Amino acid sequence: MSGTTQSSRRSFLKTAGAAAFAVPLAAPRIGGAAPNEKLNIALIGSGGRGTYIALEAMNLGENLVAQCDVDESQLANSRKLLAEKAPGGAAAVDRVKVYDDYRKLLEHEKTLDAVMIATGARWHVPLSIAFLKAGKHVYCEKPPVRKLAEARQIIELVRESKLATQTGTQGAAGKACRRAVEVVRAGVLGQVRQAYLWCDGYGPNPPSHDRPPGEDPVPPGLNWDFWLGPAPWRPFHKQIYHPGCLAFQNWLDLDNGMLAGQGAHTFDFPVRALELDYPVRVEAERPEPLKETYPSKGCFRFEFAARGKLAPVTVWWTDGGRYPPEDVTQSLKTVSGSLPKIGCLLIGEQGEMCAGGWGEGVILRLAGEKKWRGVLDHEAAKAVPVTLPRAPGDNHVLEWLQACKGGPPTFTGLDVGAHVAEVYLPGIVALRLGRPIAWDGPAMKAPGEPDADPFIQNNYRTKWLL
Repeated sequence: MSGTTQSSRRSFLKTAGAAAFAVPLAAPRIGGAAPNEKLNIALIGSGGRGTYIALEAMNLGENLVAQCDVDESQLANSRKLLAEKAPGGAAAVDRVKVYDDYRKLLEHEKTLDAVMIATGARWHVPLSIAFLKAGKHVYCEKPPVRKLAEARQIIELVRESKLATQTGTQGAAGKACRRAVEVVRAGVLGQVRQAYLWCDGYGPNPPSHDRPPGEDPVPPGLNWDFWLGPAPWRPFHKQIYHPGCLAFQNWLDLDNGMLAGQGAHTFDFPVRALELDYPVRVEAERPEPLKETYPSKGCFRFEFAARGKLAPVTVWWTDGGRYPPEDVTQSLKTVSGSLPKIGCLLIGEQGEMCAGGWGEGVILRLAGEKKWRGVLDHEAAKAVPVTLPRAPGDNHVLEWLQACKGGPPTFTGLDVGAHVAEVYLPGIVALRLGRPIAWDGPAMKAPGEPDADPFIQNNYRTKWLL
């Protein structure tokens, strides 16, 4: 890396990337409810995850005032479940207004304080921008962004808006995850030069393939064009893209496969603990020719330069049944006889640490020790001071609701979630190009690779956007 590039990277980090790890003491409250008042919340996207988070907010005492979905069947299923499980039952759900267009919702819901977005990555940033610019607090499911340009855009807007945001990476709210970050940053593991992340928790992926020929009739009540929104147009096919995130996740025009789908969770811990800024070199393997979908087995290598006093580090991501090398995981397998299906292993000069795929169940083993112990119980960890805030009840939804009312800021705002995406999304660029790339994070460029730009920059269809 040239001296000029290093200088520009450091300059950017002072004002943007580094702030993703800062923990401000308080966040100014911009409108919304007072601490003892109920928030008026809308839900955009009423699939299983959206319904769950809306129910969580209602159980915590807030008002769900509106739901918006372009699929009448999905919306009806959501409202049925809420009527069965939410406080107030069917009567409370009957008071929740229904919209098929988020723009109409914004126009008519004058008392709205906050929004929960659970639509799929193609819509996450356009919707977050629309509601943040309207002065609403935003909770957004993962992955928070689809393109690298979106990540930079939402980072800047969140920090300008001063509104409460939350990325739907619930594991980051756990006390074990936050304690593990403190322990690694305190140097208990020594210099960490290797990190292995993997996911084998959702069954095998089919080999990369193209869409089927022809098209199926669009079901009544589904606005297919609006469902696609900013993503490229494609004809409807039953059970191919919708419903459910696992249906559309692997289509590279709609999302970024398991690297983003689970990586948005699993990368959060090492990005924080190792203070990762941007990779400087990225490799991606193709186990078969790449077509319109994510490959059957993902394998990515990310190289990070030294960060202040922190040594350079290599991060691997594998999925689809591919695990870290046997010689790396021998000790970890002694804990339960096999590796967890999803996990993250940090290897340091003075010890190792393993977290579950959501940052949970963190265990630690220092050099010379035979047994692994929980990060909350290990003697070396107990000496490390508490420096990070803790989520109330380890609940990321409650943490966001309190921040909306002027409480402490969330730990994993959309700016943080988007920065985590800035770490793993260069892997998709390398995958799409089919060759290793150098990466200039501050400039969002793969130097010498003009063909990379379509995979980095936004190319929205604008018909449904504000």
